[in-house]
Amino acid sequence: MAEQTHASAMSRYTAADDDGRGWEYLVLTCQPRESLAEVRRRVIDYAEYGRWELRRSALYTGGVRKYWLRRRVIRVRRTF
Repeated sequence: MAEQTHASAMSRYTAADDDGRGWEYLVLTCQPRESLAEVRRRVIDYAEYGRWELRRSALYTGGVRKYWLRRRVIRVRRTF
């Protein structure tokens, strides 16, 4: 997995919004020593291939960046 080869940390969780629909969240934490181009490429890859959308980004003191991505939880029902 790509995250294991980078210094970034990744966490996932699921939450529901006001109308009861579920969202799955992915939080990428990037260290200041990582290049912005590399981090941007990873966020774009998640958006294009994993169907994630960028919800929020933040730059913290010390240069640490966090990106919150989300996607809808798709419930699949049996058809037989």
